[in-house]
Amino acid sequence: MLRVLVCLLFAVAAPAQTFREYSIPTSSAVPEAITLGPDGNVWFLEKQANKIGRITPSGTITEFTIPTANAQPFGGIVTGPDGALWFTEDNANKIGRITISGTVTEFTIPTTNSIPNGIVTGPDGNLWFTEFNGNKIGKLTPSGAFTEFPIPTSAGGLVGLTVGPDSFLWFTEYDAAKVGRLTLGGSFTEFPVPNSNSSPNQITTGPDGNLWFTEDSGSKIGRITTSGSLTEFPVPTAGALRDIVAGPDGNLYYTKPLDAKIGRITTSGEVTEFDTPSASAFPTFLTVGPDGNIWFSEGSNTANKIAVLVLQNRLRRRAVRSA
Repeated sequence: MLRVLVCLLFAVAAPAQTFREYSIPTSSAVPEAITLGPDGNVWFLEKQANKIGRITPSGTITEFTIPTANAQPFGGIVTGPDGALWFTEDNANKIGRITISGTVTEFTIPTTNSIPNGIVTGPDGNLWFTEFNGNKIGKLTPSGAFTEFPIPTSAGGLVGLTVGPDSFLWFTEYDAAKVGRLTLGGSFTEFPVPNSNSSPNQITTGPDGNLWFTEDSGSKIGRITTSGSLTEFPVPTAGALRDIVAGPDGNLYYTKPLDAKIGRITTSGEVTEFDTPSASAFPTFLTVGPDGNIWFSEGSNTANKIAVLVLQNRLRRRAVRSA
């Protein structure tokens, strides 16, 4: 009993956050969107290197070149219903597909210069994506057929996209300061964010059954219920916010690229921020990895790494079990 108590106290008292970092083989790759793949590895986009990266839980990185030159993969990568990874090509105006063995196929979006951004697998078994310039939500079947849905607000600047707990698609309108909802049948509803200059960025479903999103210009985390009730939580220090993901510990995690921080917010709105190991890391996108920790991309040319934030509650559980 004494050994268990001592181990518990030691684990709870440990104040430091543990990070791991892995350098990307290609210099100045500019890693962006990142996701857990169906093979138990983490997959990420390399915007400037024009590659898709794969990193094992132990840190071994493999890179695959995209056939289209200067495609600039950027804002979204997700596991599709077919077990392949699907991603957006910002500059090439395409949706790409890569198998876990590295074979790439590309599909051209009907709307020219649409700038595809976020992408998710919908509850209908299709791929859905936002079009920043096209001002549309696109749908792509696994066989390659497109359908596009124009949003009601002109020049909304669509960015983030997620599947809500209501099985609808929820998205952010960066330029219009709105959060939108789309049914699978193509019906839109939009909810204005109180600050018209908030620039809502990425969005995810939280563990509390609400939608959570970052505000790039508002320095806040937003929470919106499926019925449209919106609450905002300011972060401790002003600064642009990028991605957000629900962690396995019941909290949400977000990135602050310019401040080189990873933030954590509880579902009640309590915020904590952690400095990344490098002040020039520029953390952008994040995902929950195969080990239950938070994996994220460090998008600056000087950092050029994939990093991991080890969750402290996982350390506590391991300590208790080992006593």
